[in-house]
Amino acid sequence: MRTEIPSSLEIAQAARLRPIGAIAEEAGLQPDEYELYGRHKAKIELSVIDRLRSASDGKLICVTAITPTKAGEGKTTTSVSLTQGLGAIGKRPVLCLREASVGPVFGIKGGAAGGGYAQVLPMEDLNLHLTGDIHAIGAANNLLAAMLDAHILHGNELGIDPLSITWRRCVDMNDRALRQIVIGLGGRANGYVRETGFDITAASEVMAVVAISRDLFDLRRRLGAITVGHTFAGESVTAEQLSAAGAMAVLLKDALKPNLVQTIEGQPAIVHTGPFANIAHGNNSLVADLVGLKLGDYVVTESGFGSDMGMEKFLNIVCRLGGLAPSGIVLVATVRALKHHGGDPYGGLDAIELGAANMHRHLENVRRFGLNAVVAVNRFPGDSEEEIELVRRLALDYGAYAAEVNEAFERGGAGAAALAEAVVDATREAPSFDYTYSDDAPIETKIEAIATRVYGAEGIFLLKTAKEKAEAHAAAGLGPFPICMAKTHLSLSHDAALLNAPTDFTVTVRDIRAYTGAGWLVPLCGDMQTMPGLAERPAAFTVDIDANGRTVGLF
Repeated sequence: MRTEIPSSLEIAQAARLRPIGAIAEEAGLQPDEYELYGRHKAKIELSVIDRLRSASDGKLICVTAITPTKAGEGKTTTSVSLTQGLGAIGKRPVLCLREASVGPVFGIKGGAAGGGYAQVLPMEDLNLHLTGDIHAIGAANNLLAAMLDAHILHGNELGIDPLSITWRRCVDMNDRALRQIVIGLGGRANGYVRETGFDITAASEVMAVVAISRDLFDLRRRLGAITVGHTFAGESVTAEQLSAAGAMAVLLKDALKPNLVQTIEGQPAIVHTGPFANIAHGNNSLVADLVGLKLGDYVVTESGFGSDMGMEKFLNIVCRLGGLAPSGIVLVATVRALKHHGGDPYGGLDAIELGAANMHRHLENVRRFGLNAVVAVNRFPGDSEEEIELVRRLALDYGAYAAEVNEAFERGGAGAAALAEAVVDATREAPSFDYTYSDDAPIETKIEAIATRVYGAEGIFLLKTAKEKAEAHAAAGLGPFPICMAKTHLSLSHDAALLNAPTDFTVTVRDIRAYTGAGWLVPLCGDMQTMPGLAERPAAFTVDIDANGRTVGLF
């Protein structure tokens, strides 16, 4: 009989954290290479990368998943589990995670610090602002927007066509009412009247720029290269031309430094930047990975959602631009998700067998990149031994290098030791890693390669606006940019209603945004929105403070 365990918040509040300075120095940081933010958080100075430049890198493990249900499949919990499991078998791991946006925390998904006895701490800080990086990113984004509108009001020296402006404001909250707005109302003193909108901060280009920048000067250069619109003559207008990039860089100086925290078992965790994987590139910062690779034998980095989302972008964008060499993949699967894709969430073994086609497709995706996949079967309460063993067997039948049960939610690192051993074994040999497309392929060819090779589509269809944007971006010299697809995470296709492993579909692309600062193109597929909305009963309903002033209801 399963023993009832406390809630994740209760476990986190009862945990005894070690001083973060001790975690930093055990990880190999010198005293001048980290800055304390209280007792349990610190910022890491990027100088550590230069100091350890000649040191060999650890092995880079990407944690991804099959296509999730709306509630998610515990991928962050599995990433923490693997890190604690590696610690349990005597390895020196470093965990790299994205920062939590308060939009999803108060929306449907809740917190993003893991769960049970596989958590990153301090849990409340991680879910509620951490060190303020996301707010700094929002401030920099909105400074550029304000300077752009002020420039137009005060004479428009650059000759910016207001109808060409693509730069949008952002806020770190799920707020669908801000998707499309009109600004400048109330007379000439309030600016030029035009239609615009908000994105959630995690989907902003400034978030992407911070996530991919190598150092402060690279950040400054990328901010200056951001395109905000065009002149009446059709010339691009950048943040540099608006004299905004310098002030933006100053706002982001501290936000560029990765945050150091700890797992519940004391392993170092670097938590930095928070791009979503369905509407952005879905991975923690490049500098977090670079620091982690110098400090640990194994770096566990989590990519958002499934192999078609964050993993594809990690391998085709982050590894390409960052010069990273992945060693292997952990693919999270659950009984719940396989039943969901099998068409019967409350079904039995037959539903798992039908839904396993989705897991098969994700394993094929990993194999196409030339990497080994270890399937982590994340155990949930109510999963029977027969169901768990069926998932493991199907994973092996479909080509997984290994398949192990993850029980760290209840047992901590010891519950993920077998998973950790399998990952160590799977990454002993260097993989024959390759990308989905080449740099010099035409824009449409790159999009089609992702749609057909990763999603399983028959092809793509570019609407008129997207077709014209592809041509314009190519003419502007942006053809070599990698592709960052924006689509639903609930299906391998662009249609959330197509579950399991859909076939005979065409991916529709309605627009292609150019992130000239980050250095990639963003095709918008189907009806994908860059600003989420709150559900009828969001997670915020349960969050409160008790009579002693402690947080309750956060999960």
